[in-house]
Amino acid sequence: MSTALLRPVDWSRLDAAGRRRVLERPAVRAGDSVAADVARLIAEVRRDGDAALLRLTESFDGVRLTSLLVDDEELAEAGRLVEPAARSAIDAAAANIRRFHAAQAGTPLRVETAPGVVCERVLRPIRAVGLYVPAGSAPLPSTALMLAIPAELAGCPVRVLCTPPRPDGRADPAVLVAARSCGITTIVKAGGAQAIAAMAYGSASVPKVDKIFGPGNAWVTAAKQAVALDPAGAAFDMPAGPSEVMVVADATAEPRFVALDLLSQAEHGPDSQVLLVAVAAPGLVARVEAEIAAALPGLPRRDIVRRALAHAAAITVTSRDDAVDIANRYAPEHLILQMTEPRGMAEAIQAAGSVFLGPWTPESVGDYCSGTNHVLPTYGHARAYSGLSVADFQRRMTLQELTPAGLATLAPTVTALAGLEGLDAHAEAVRVRLRALGATP
Repeated sequence: MSTALLRPVDWSRLDAAGRRRVLERPAVRAGDSVAADVARLIAEVRRDGDAALLRLTESFDGVRLTSLLVDDEELAEAGRLVEPAARSAIDAAAANIRRFHAAQAGTPLRVETAPGVVCERVLRPIRAVGLYVPAGSAPLPSTALMLAIPAELAGCPVRVLCTPPRPDGRADPAVLVAARSCGITTIVKAGGAQAIAAMAYGSASVPKVDKIFGPGNAWVTAAKQAVALDPAGAAFDMPAGPSEVMVVADATAEPRFVALDLLSQAEHGPDSQVLLVAVAAPGLVARVEAEIAAALPGLPRRDIVRRALAHAAAITVTSRDDAVDIANRYAPEHLILQMTEPRGMAEAIQAAGSVFLGPWTPESVGDYCSGTNHVLPTYGHARAYSGLSVADFQRRMTLQELTPAGLATLAPTVTALAGLEGLDAHAEAVRVRLRALGATP
């Protein structure tokens, strides 16, 4: 069998530049051209609103819509089209996701930092949030749950969901059922960068939101980043683009498990990236490739998988320390540890979106129903960003309240620091109050 399925890489033979190239994302390499296209689409939507959305939907999705909004009739039909078994699966996944996310609820803080000086932190829901559920070549009702449940738990008053239409002009029924089960009432049939622009700036059909959530391709991610730079636009959750997985496996790993974990991410899209790190495991890469070759012909999305595998690699290392170093450099969206004592290795991992421990924890459970959120940072942004949580849908706001005695206690500190910075009005704002109290500033 050809070893071309996974490009072989011996980590010990690479210099620093070679190691950087091995871990480079394919989507990032296309960044400049994507940014230019996205800027044009955003400008078109800002200028023409709904008309631009309808025009771009016809151009990109091949669908001529008369309305962008999902109406009651379409929602009712979606409920009839989703089989009871599928609805039960949606409900079961939602229950686990809700249980895990409900436990994330923050608590207000109240601290008396000095006598008469009380500082507090309170939580407020973000007023209006936009939820983007991609479709592409596969609908993602699970993403609707991952976005809508924490938004609901956070108490966001305005929740807008955008998802691309199918060729028949309707949104995917399972996505609609999942969204409605979480209380979403405004659902817009629009996708891509144009949907992000519509939520960021608003249109006749799409309410303007304050923050946008959800994964997508390189164009969606670029659009989220672009509108976040504009004060008139909207903030965004994280750089969450094409899916990626790194599997770290030692000689105890089951090759078939490893192969299917790699394939399960490769089937997301041609710009997905999958990497295998084989730790002191002679022959493992060949056995994994044999399992990939055996499974690939039976996969309906095998053509997409083959395109994704064009930028896959199998990296061989001699130690767990090297594997930890590679994982922390790459900062994968999903990190699967199929090895002895995986929890011990996980303690050394500093940068990953979500980690899956041991042979019985496939990444698929995190995608759907274990309870953790599958909206995770990609492109290596797991070095600084975390996976989606209830806190992302909330603002943390501080309060402070002083008594006269508390103000008198802090007055010397304020006036001294204001003097160092040359900000006299800051100091005088304290002194005028002390004089009103009859105290000497």
